[in-house]
Amino acid sequence: MDTTSPSPDTATPLVTPAQPEAEAARESAVFAGGCFWGVEDAFRHLPGVIATRVGYAGGHTEHPTYREVCSHTTGHAEAVEVVYDPALVSYEALVTAFLFDIHDPTQLNRQGPDVGDQYRSAIFVRDAGQRVTAERVLAQLAGQSRARRPIVTEVTDAPRFWEAEEYHQQYFEKQGGGACHLPVNGSWMRA
Repeated sequence: MDTTSPSPDTATPLVTPAQPEAEAARESAVFAGGCFWGVEDAFRHLPGVIATRVGYAGGHTEHPTYREVCSHTTGHAEAVEVVYDPALVSYEALVTAFLFDIHDPTQLNRQGPDVGDQYRSAIFVRDAGQRVTAERVLAQLAGQSRARRPIVTEVTDAPRFWEAEEYHQQYFEKQGGGACHLPVNGSWMRA
């Protein structure tokens, strides 16, 4: 199955009440920031996000499985593809939420108790505009002396995105809730 940048019709829908799915303009972004269950759940609740799906990106193995990614032999990170309506939420707002609220961009190859290269912090950019925006927001964050440690988030060209197994999709919703490593309102910045 080819899972490269799916048409929005193949992504798992999450329709915001104010914008019917059929009328929504669509763009997509890919982020990696630890366990994809929590990252996906955080993005799914942002206004303007139409759909999300979890998967693997940044490695060299085709059609990787969760078990393979956890073996540290694929080079892939657990990632989340976010499909959004740019009239309702900007790419810059997504990057800002990712860096300030969704994960800790100062942890190298880990997030909270999850350790390994599959949990690295990355923004996978799909075009020059996304790159400029991501690098600008990262520079602003690094320039704010609130960060206790250096920012380690990488900005790299979006590789092929491999959709994860179905049981990982919208995991917290399927389980009736959950908790993850997610920081609360930039708590990683406070001493």
